[in-house]
Amino acid sequence: MRRPRATVSRGRVTAPANRSKRSRRHANFREPVAVYSAHTNTLMTPSIVANSLALAFTLFGGACVFAVLAGLPGAWILIISAMMIDCLDWLWLPAGSSFTFHPLTIIAVIIMATIGELLEFALSAAGARKFGASPRGMIGSMIGGVIGALVGTVLILIPLVGTLTGAVIGTAMGAMLGELTHEGRKLHETAKPALGAVIGRILGTLAKLPISLAVWMTLAIAAFTA
Repeated sequence: MRRPRATVSRGRVTAPANRSKRSRRHANFREPVAVYSAHTNTLMTPSIVANSLALAFTLFGGACVFAVLAGLPGAWILIISAMMIDCLDWLWLPAGSSFTFHPLTIIAVIIMATIGELLEFALSAAGARKFGASPRGMIGSMIGGVIGALVGTVLILIPLVGTLTGAVIGTAMGAMLGELTHEGRKLHETAKPALGAVIGRILGTLAKLPISLAVWMTLAIAAFTA
């Protein structure tokens, strides 16, 4: 006897009519739903949805790595995004599937990002202190670097060049303003600490960028091989 087949309606796949109520509930809510696309007349299967999200995540990760040059925590933004996907991937993955990003993968990239932050801080502080920058100058350089990178990206419409130029100028100006908060400090006395802050910022970014790239590649590979 031929078994009844599931029918496809606009929006989702419905269970055969002679299935029990419990079986139909399981089919509708526990199994991944194939979505009908009116534009392409095709069914968006769970694998297509997962691959599309993996591609979008990879492109977003590239933007996060670029944000590292602006002094933003791009690696951490990417890691948090991966954790959010793990919390929501039951919406498109088949029942019983493992996470898109394995917990050990998340732990590994967290360790990598932490090492990157420590390297950036150590090199930035070493460069700034070597030229006599105070803690106020270092804090000012970090804030100024972020603001300068954002402004440079908008005003200098050359990819990467505008961001780096703005970050360097902002770092120097932030360090100078930070040093000027000391009582009796003259403007010409802030030039050397500002130079140290810029050198430290460049060294810190150069150390952090490869690690951010490694975090991106690790998560991108995991997204496509899930």
